[in-house]
Amino acid sequence: TYQANSILDRKPDSWFKSLFVRKVDPRKDAHSNLLTKNEESNLYKIQFHNVKPECLDAYNKLCEEVLPSIHADKYYPCELVGTWNTWYGEQDQAVHLWRYRGGYPALTEVMNKLRQNKEFTAYRKERGKMLLSRRNQLLLEFSFWNEPVPREGPNIYELRSYQLRPGTMIEWGNYWARAIGFRQHDREAVGGFFSQIGNLYMVHHLWAYKDLQSRENTRNGAWQQEGWHEVVYYTVPLIQHMDSRIMIPTKASPLQ
Repeated sequence: TYQANSILDRKPDSWFKSLFVRKVDPRKDAHSNLLTKNEESNLYKIQFHNVKPECLDAYNKLCEEVLPSIHADKYYPCELVGTWNTWYGEQDQAVHLWRYRGGYPALTEVMNKLRQNKEFTAYRKERGKMLLSRRNQLLLEFSFWNEPVPREGPNIYELRSYQLRPGTMIEWGNYWARAIGFRQHDREAVGGFFSQIGNLYMVHHLWAYKDLQSRENTRNGAWQQEGWHEVVYYTVPLIQHMDSRIMIPTKASPLQ
């Protein structure tokens, strides 16, 4: 857990004091080095593909034929963490999350090797015919979140995305380092990430629930725990924009 100078330092009786184990001066190091699991050097890529409505089934089938083979091949230092279709939120959208163990060198190695992969080249060409648009981001994982691991289903997943005000990432990390403890009781916390390339000062929290009613019950339950309301009170002013997607895993997803 890390500490940054904030308004909380002026509230000595605040329960947030228990967050602060050591001082971190944000000017002394990059925010990414203060917030992430440096020893593991995992890099993540999240992809958002907006698919032509009439092509979604064909798109899913194509991905199921190609993506698991890359995931399983040790020649490529990458893993498919999860792949979903958006159920509520942007419609006819696919979301893919990849992990690269070894950071940027692993990402570069995968990209170079895939350029020589004729099956993948054919996949990208066919995929391009089905897409309206696509975008991606490179992410690091917060040190206080668990690393995403495969899980059995059936589950629904919620991807909550927050565009933060520039300069507030350390504060966000301080609050959530304690707050995540309130959201672990039903194993709903899957992963937490922040952007490095793409939209900057972007945070993604990934949650798993059995169904929408379980989601509602779990979120309501958090408000019954002392301290949760303070998390909301202090983090809302850090947010410029937020978005929620409810997603259904595809057959190829290790997160079911």
